[in-house]
Amino acid sequence: MKHIDEYRDGNAARAYAEAIGRITTRPWTIMEVCGGQTHSIVKFGIDELLPRSVTLVHGPGCPVCVTPLELIEKAISIASIPGVLFCSFGDMLRVPGVSRDLLSVKAAGGDVRIVYSPLDALRLAVEQPGREVVFFAVGFEPTAPAVAMAAHQAVRQDVRNFSLLVSHVLVPPAMETVLSSPGNRVQGFLAAGHVCAVMGTAEYEPIASRYHVPIVVTGFEPVDILQGIHMCLRQLEQGRAEVENQYARSVRPEGNPAAQKLIREVFQVVPRKWRGIGEIARSGLGLREAYASLDAETRFGVAGHTTEEPPECRSGLVLQGLLKPHECPEFGARCTPEHPLGATMVSSEGACAAYYHYRRRRG
Repeated sequence: MKHIDEYRDGNAARAYAEAIGRITTRPWTIMEVCGGQTHSIVKFGIDELLPRSVTLVHGPGCPVCVTPLELIEKAISIASIPGVLFCSFGDMLRVPGVSRDLLSVKAAGGDVRIVYSPLDALRLAVEQPGREVVFFAVGFEPTAPAVAMAAHQAVRQDVRNFSLLVSHVLVPPAMETVLSSPGNRVQGFLAAGHVCAVMGTAEYEPIASRYHVPIVVTGFEPVDILQGIHMCLRQLEQGRAEVENQYARSVRPEGNPAAQKLIREVFQVVPRKWRGIGEIARSGLGLREAYASLDAETRFGVAGHTTEEPPECRSGLVLQGLLKPHECPEFGARCTPEHPLGATMVSSEGACAAYYHYRRRRG
Protein backbone atom coordinates (compact mmCIF):
# COMPACT_ATOMS: atom_id res chain seq x y z
CA MET A 1 0.00 0.00 0.00
CA LYS A 2 1.36 3.40 -0.96
CA HIS A 3 2.97 5.29 1.96
CA ILE A 4 2.61 2.29 4.28
CA ASP A 5 4.77 -0.59 3.06
CA GLU A 6 7.87 1.50 2.43
CA TYR A 7 7.65 2.95 5.94
CA ARG A 8 7.49 -0.53 7.47
CA ASP A 9 10.42 -1.88 5.49
CA GLY A 10 12.66 -3.96 7.75
CA ASN A 11 15.86 -3.20 5.88
CA ALA A 12 15.26 0.54 6.05
CA ALA A 13 14.46 0.28 9.77
CA ARG A 14 17.67 -1.64 10.47
CA ALA A 15 19.68 0.88 8.45
CA TYR A 16 18.38 3.76 10.55
CA ALA A 17 18.96 1.82 13.78
CA GLU A 18 22.57 1.20 12.75
CA ALA A 19 23.00 4.86 11.79
CA ILE A 20 21.67 5.88 15.21
CA GLY A 21 24.22 3.60 16.86
CA ARG A 22 27.05 5.16 14.88
CA ILE A 23 26.27 8.78 15.77
CA THR A 24 25.39 8.32 19.46
CA THR A 25 28.26 9.11 21.83
CA ARG A 26 26.49 9.76 25.15
CA PRO A 27 23.15 9.16 26.92
CA TRP A 28 20.11 11.03 25.57
CA THR A 29 16.43 11.07 26.49
CA ILE A 30 13.83 11.81 23.81
CA MET A 31 10.08 12.15 24.29
CA GLU A 32 7.54 11.27 21.62
CA VAL A 33 4.51 13.47 22.15
CA CYS A 34 1.84 11.45 20.34
CA GLY A 35 0.12 8.36 21.72
CA GLY A 36 -0.07 6.91 18.22
CA GLN A 37 3.71 7.08 18.03
CA THR A 38 3.95 5.44 21.45
CA HIS A 39 1.91 2.46 20.25
CA SER A 40 4.08 2.10 17.14
CA ILE A 41 7.24 2.24 19.25
CA VAL A 42 6.05 -0.45 21.64
CA LYS A 43 4.28 -2.63 19.06
CA PHE A 44 7.22 -2.77 16.64
CA GLY A 45 9.92 -2.78 19.33
CA ILE A 46 11.53 0.40 18.02
CA ASP A 47 12.98 1.31 21.42
CA GLU A 48 14.64 -2.12 21.56
CA LEU A 49 16.55 -1.38 18.35
CA LEU A 50 18.22 1.66 19.89
CA PRO A 51 21.51 1.83 21.80
CA ARG A 52 21.09 1.49 25.56
CA SER A 53 22.22 5.08 25.91
CA VAL A 54 19.11 6.33 24.06
CA THR A 55 15.95 6.40 26.18
CA LEU A 56 12.47 7.04 24.82
CA VAL A 57 9.85 8.38 27.23
CA HIS A 58 6.17 8.82 26.48
CA GLY A 59 4.48 12.21 26.60
CA PRO A 60 0.98 13.62 27.20
CA GLY A 61 -0.11 13.03 23.61
CA CYS A 62 -3.22 10.94 24.17
CA PRO A 63 -6.27 13.26 24.20
CA VAL A 64 -8.48 10.67 25.87
CA CYS A 65 -5.89 10.17 28.61
CA VAL A 66 -5.53 13.85 29.51
CA THR A 67 -9.27 14.64 29.60
CA PRO A 68 -9.75 15.65 33.26
CA LEU A 69 -11.75 13.50 35.61
CA GLU A 70 -14.22 16.31 36.27
CA LEU A 71 -15.07 16.46 32.53
CA ILE A 72 -15.71 12.71 32.58
CA GLU A 73 -18.02 13.20 35.55
CA LYS A 74 -19.81 16.04 33.74
CA ALA A 75 -20.23 13.81 30.70
CA ILE A 76 -21.68 11.03 32.85
CA SER A 77 -24.03 13.48 34.56
CA ILE A 78 -25.32 14.90 31.28
CA ALA A 79 -25.61 11.49 29.58
CA SER A 80 -27.70 10.23 32.52
CA ILE A 81 -30.40 12.87 32.00
CA PRO A 82 -33.55 11.27 30.53
CA GLY A 83 -34.12 12.35 26.95
CA VAL A 84 -30.53 13.39 26.28
CA LEU A 85 -28.75 11.79 23.32
CA PHE A 86 -25.05 11.84 24.20
CA CYS A 87 -22.57 11.36 21.35
CA SER A 88 -18.88 10.56 21.75
CA PHE A 89 -15.87 9.01 20.09
CA GLY A 90 -15.66 5.35 21.11
CA ASP A 91 -12.51 5.64 23.21
CA MET A 92 -14.27 7.83 25.77
CA LEU A 93 -16.92 5.31 26.77
CA ARG A 94 -14.64 3.22 28.99
CA VAL A 95 -12.62 6.04 30.57
CA PRO A 96 -13.25 5.66 34.31
CA GLY A 97 -14.98 8.37 36.27
CA VAL A 98 -15.21 8.31 40.06
CA SER A 99 -17.45 5.24 40.23
CA ARG A 100 -18.56 4.43 36.67
CA ASP A 101 -18.05 5.29 33.00
CA LEU A 102 -20.15 6.27 30.00
CA LEU A 103 -20.52 2.63 28.99
CA SER A 104 -22.21 1.99 32.36
CA VAL A 105 -24.61 4.84 31.64
CA LYS A 106 -25.42 3.23 28.30
CA ALA A 107 -25.90 -0.17 29.94
CA ALA A 108 -28.31 1.41 32.42
CA GLY A 109 -30.49 2.72 29.60
CA GLY A 110 -28.88 6.06 28.74
CA ASP A 111 -28.81 6.96 25.06
CA VAL A 112 -25.03 7.08 24.59
CA ARG A 113 -23.89 6.67 20.99
CA ILE A 114 -20.53 6.29 19.30
CA VAL A 115 -20.07 8.63 16.34
CA TYR A 116 -17.12 9.12 14.02
CA SER A 117 -17.57 12.85 13.48
CA PRO A 118 -19.21 15.75 15.34
CA LEU A 119 -21.16 16.37 12.12
CA ASP A 120 -22.83 12.98 12.70
CA ALA A 121 -24.04 14.28 16.07
CA LEU A 122 -25.30 17.49 14.46
CA ARG A 123 -27.20 15.42 11.90
CA LEU A 124 -28.90 13.51 14.74
CA ALA A 125 -29.93 16.82 16.31
CA VAL A 126 -31.47 17.97 13.02
CA GLU A 127 -33.30 14.66 12.60
CA GLN A 128 -34.59 14.64 16.21
CA PRO A 129 -35.51 18.26 17.05
CA GLY A 130 -37.41 17.21 20.17
CA ARG A 131 -34.28 15.85 21.90
CA GLU A 132 -31.15 17.44 23.31
CA VAL A 133 -28.09 16.11 21.46
CA VAL A 134 -24.66 16.61 23.05
CA PHE A 135 -21.28 15.90 21.48
CA PHE A 136 -18.26 15.24 23.71
CA ALA A 137 -15.61 17.36 21.96
CA VAL A 138 -12.31 15.80 23.00
CA GLY A 139 -8.97 15.98 21.27
CA PHE A 140 -5.87 17.88 20.26
CA GLU A 141 -5.63 20.26 17.31
CA PRO A 142 -6.44 17.66 14.58
CA THR A 143 -10.03 17.13 15.80
CA ALA A 144 -10.75 20.81 16.48
CA PRO A 145 -11.58 21.82 12.86
CA ALA A 146 -14.37 19.23 12.56
CA VAL A 147 -15.85 20.34 15.89
CA ALA A 148 -15.56 23.97 14.81
CA MET A 149 -17.38 23.14 11.57
CA ALA A 150 -20.19 21.43 13.51
CA ALA A 151 -20.51 24.50 15.76
CA HIS A 152 -20.47 26.82 12.75
CA GLN A 153 -23.16 24.81 10.98
CA ALA A 154 -25.31 24.54 14.12
CA VAL A 155 -25.38 28.32 14.55
CA ARG A 156 -25.87 28.93 10.83
CA GLN A 157 -28.79 26.47 10.67
CA ASP A 158 -30.20 27.63 14.03
CA VAL A 159 -30.10 24.10 15.48
CA ARG A 160 -31.05 24.82 19.08
CA ASN A 161 -31.06 21.28 20.49
CA PHE A 162 -27.33 20.70 19.80
CA SER A 163 -24.51 21.45 22.25
CA LEU A 164 -20.85 20.66 22.87
CA LEU A 165 -19.05 19.46 26.00
CA VAL A 166 -15.64 20.86 25.11
CA SER A 167 -12.32 19.46 26.31
CA HIS A 168 -9.93 20.40 23.52
CA VAL A 169 -6.25 20.73 24.45
CA LEU A 170 -3.14 22.13 22.74
CA VAL A 171 0.24 20.41 22.40
CA PRO A 172 2.84 23.22 22.74
CA PRO A 173 1.85 24.31 26.30
CA ALA A 174 2.06 20.68 27.44
CA MET A 175 5.57 20.40 26.02
CA GLU A 176 6.57 23.55 27.91
CA THR A 177 5.08 22.13 31.11
CA VAL A 178 7.22 19.00 30.73
CA LEU A 179 10.37 21.03 30.03
CA SER A 180 9.84 23.39 32.97
CA SER A 181 9.19 20.59 35.47
CA PRO A 182 11.87 20.23 38.19
CA GLY A 183 12.19 16.52 37.39
CA ASN A 184 12.42 16.96 33.64
CA ARG A 185 14.90 14.74 31.81
CA VAL A 186 13.67 15.28 28.23
CA GLN A 187 16.38 16.58 25.90
CA GLY A 188 14.56 16.35 22.56
CA PHE A 189 11.07 15.84 21.14
CA LEU A 190 9.39 13.91 18.37
CA ALA A 191 6.41 16.15 17.58
CA ALA A 192 3.12 14.73 16.28
CA GLY A 193 2.83 14.87 12.51
CA HIS A 194 -0.98 15.09 12.40
CA VAL A 195 -1.00 18.07 14.78
CA CYS A 196 1.50 19.91 12.60
CA ALA A 197 -0.46 19.04 9.45
CA VAL A 198 -3.16 21.33 10.88
CA MET A 199 -1.16 23.92 12.83
CA GLY A 200 2.18 24.00 10.99
CA THR A 201 5.60 24.10 12.63
CA ALA A 202 6.17 27.75 13.55
CA GLU A 203 4.71 27.49 17.07
CA TYR A 204 7.47 25.02 18.03
CA GLU A 205 10.34 27.32 17.14
CA PRO A 206 10.11 29.48 20.34
CA ILE A 207 10.08 26.29 22.45
CA ALA A 208 13.17 24.89 20.72
CA SER A 209 14.96 28.21 21.20
CA ARG A 210 13.86 28.93 24.78
CA TYR A 211 14.63 25.47 26.18
CA HIS A 212 17.39 24.56 23.72
CA VAL A 213 15.77 21.29 22.66
CA PRO A 214 15.54 19.88 19.14
CA ILE A 215 11.99 19.20 17.95
CA VAL A 216 11.49 16.88 14.98
CA VAL A 217 8.02 16.63 13.43
CA THR A 218 7.60 12.90 12.87
CA GLY A 219 5.18 10.44 11.28
CA PHE A 220 3.77 7.28 12.80
CA GLU A 221 5.25 4.29 10.98
CA PRO A 222 8.43 2.52 12.19
CA VAL A 223 10.74 4.03 9.56
CA ASP A 224 9.23 7.48 10.19
CA ILE A 225 9.96 7.22 13.89
CA LEU A 226 13.48 5.84 13.49
CA GLN A 227 14.33 8.57 10.99
CA GLY A 228 12.90 11.17 13.39
CA ILE A 229 15.01 9.77 16.23
CA HIS A 230 18.09 9.89 13.99
CA MET A 231 17.41 13.53 13.08
CA CYS A 232 16.86 14.45 16.74
CA LEU A 233 20.03 12.67 17.92
CA ARG A 234 22.07 14.28 15.18
CA GLN A 235 21.01 17.70 16.47
CA LEU A 236 21.75 16.73 20.06
CA GLU A 237 25.21 15.43 19.20
CA GLN A 238 25.96 18.61 17.24
CA GLY A 239 24.63 20.92 19.97
CA ARG A 240 21.81 22.25 17.79
CA ALA A 241 18.21 22.95 18.86
CA GLU A 242 16.04 23.45 15.81
CA VAL A 243 12.64 22.45 14.43
CA GLU A 244 12.96 19.89 11.63
CA ASN A 245 10.27 18.15 9.59
CA GLN A 246 10.66 14.41 8.97
CA TYR A 247 7.00 14.15 7.91
CA ALA A 248 7.32 16.43 4.89
CA ARG A 249 5.02 14.23 2.80
CA SER A 250 2.09 15.40 4.96
CA VAL A 251 3.22 18.52 6.84
CA ARG A 252 3.81 21.96 5.39
CA PRO A 253 5.44 24.69 7.50
CA GLU A 254 2.27 26.80 7.35
CA GLY A 255 -0.04 23.87 8.17
CA ASN A 256 -3.64 24.17 7.00
CA PRO A 257 -4.61 27.88 7.00
CA ALA A 258 -8.30 27.17 6.27
CA ALA A 259 -8.56 24.83 9.28
CA GLN A 260 -6.73 27.33 11.49
CA LYS A 261 -9.12 30.12 10.44
CA LEU A 262 -12.15 27.99 11.34
CA ILE A 263 -10.65 27.10 14.73
CA ARG A 264 -10.02 30.79 15.47
CA GLU A 265 -13.57 31.70 14.47
CA VAL A 266 -15.21 29.27 16.89
CA PHE A 267 -12.66 28.84 19.70
CA GLN A 268 -10.50 30.96 21.94
CA VAL A 269 -7.46 29.87 23.94
CA VAL A 270 -8.29 29.16 27.60
CA PRO A 271 -6.66 27.49 30.63
CA ARG A 272 -7.33 23.76 30.70
CA LYS A 273 -6.99 21.14 33.40
CA TRP A 274 -5.17 17.96 32.30
CA ARG A 275 -5.88 14.64 33.98
CA GLY A 276 -3.02 13.64 36.25
CA ILE A 277 -1.12 16.86 35.56
CA GLY A 278 -3.29 19.78 36.66
CA GLU A 279 -4.16 23.09 35.07
CA ILE A 280 -1.93 24.41 32.30
CA ALA A 281 -2.31 28.04 31.27
CA ARG A 282 -3.42 28.72 27.68
CA SER A 283 -3.50 24.99 26.94
CA GLY A 284 -7.11 24.53 25.85
CA LEU A 285 -9.76 25.71 23.44
CA GLY A 286 -13.10 27.08 24.67
CA LEU A 287 -16.09 28.38 22.76
CA ARG A 288 -16.10 32.07 21.86
CA GLU A 289 -18.98 34.30 22.97
CA ALA A 290 -20.68 34.02 19.59
CA TYR A 291 -20.95 30.25 20.14
CA ALA A 292 -21.60 30.27 23.91
CA SER A 293 -25.18 29.06 23.36
CA LEU A 294 -23.67 25.69 22.37
CA ASP A 295 -21.88 25.21 25.72
CA ALA A 296 -23.27 22.02 27.28
CA GLU A 297 -21.71 22.78 30.68
CA THR A 298 -23.83 25.92 30.97
CA ARG A 299 -26.92 24.42 29.36
CA PHE A 300 -27.04 21.51 31.80
CA GLY A 301 -25.78 23.36 34.90
CA VAL A 302 -22.54 21.43 35.46
CA ALA A 303 -20.01 24.21 34.80
CA GLY A 304 -18.85 24.58 38.40
CA HIS A 305 -18.41 20.91 39.26
CA THR A 306 -14.93 19.78 40.30
CA THR A 307 -13.55 16.32 41.11
CA GLU A 308 -10.33 15.23 42.82
CA GLU A 309 -8.02 12.78 41.07
CA PRO A 310 -7.62 9.34 42.75
CA PRO A 311 -4.17 9.08 44.37
CA GLU A 312 -3.62 5.42 43.43
CA CYS A 313 -3.41 6.14 39.68
CA ARG A 314 0.03 7.30 38.55
CA SER A 315 -0.90 8.05 34.96
CA GLY A 316 0.12 11.70 35.46
CA LEU A 317 3.72 10.58 35.95
CA VAL A 318 3.47 8.41 32.83
CA LEU A 319 2.08 11.33 30.81
CA GLN A 320 4.99 13.53 31.89
CA GLY A 321 7.60 10.94 30.98
CA LEU A 322 8.61 10.45 34.61
CA LEU A 323 7.44 6.83 34.87
CA LYS A 324 7.24 3.96 32.40
CA PRO A 325 3.90 2.09 32.57
CA HIS A 326 5.43 -1.20 33.73
CA GLU A 327 7.16 0.65 36.60
CA CYS A 328 3.80 1.42 38.22
CA PRO A 329 3.09 -1.09 41.03
CA GLU A 330 -0.58 -1.32 39.96
CA PHE A 331 0.22 -2.14 36.31
CA GLY A 332 -1.31 -5.45 35.25
CA ALA A 333 -2.47 -6.11 38.82
CA ARG A 334 -5.11 -3.67 40.09
CA CYS A 335 -5.00 -1.79 36.79
CA THR A 336 -5.95 -3.67 33.61
CA PRO A 337 -7.98 -2.75 30.51
CA GLU A 338 -10.98 -4.54 32.04
CA HIS A 339 -10.62 -2.71 35.37
CA PRO A 340 -8.57 0.46 34.71
CA LEU A 341 -7.53 2.95 37.34
CA GLY A 342 -6.86 5.59 34.69
CA ALA A 343 -7.45 6.49 31.07
CA THR A 344 -3.94 5.53 29.93
CA MET A 345 -4.93 1.87 30.34
CA VAL A 346 -8.11 2.00 28.21
CA SER A 347 -7.41 4.48 25.42
CA SER A 348 -6.25 3.12 22.06
CA GLU A 349 -3.42 5.68 22.31
CA GLY A 350 -2.63 5.22 26.01
CA ALA A 351 0.91 4.25 26.96
CA CYS A 352 -0.24 1.82 29.66
CA ALA A 353 -2.53 0.07 27.19
CA ALA A 354 0.37 -0.26 24.74
CA TYR A 355 2.63 -1.87 27.33
CA TYR A 356 -0.17 -4.14 28.53
CA HIS A 357 -1.00 -5.43 25.04
CA TYR A 358 2.52 -5.72 23.61
CA ARG A 359 4.95 -6.12 26.53
CA ARG A 360 3.08 -7.73 29.43
CA ARG A 361 3.89 -11.34 28.53
CA ARG A 362 7.59 -10.48 28.43
CA GLY A 363 7.44 -9.20 31.99
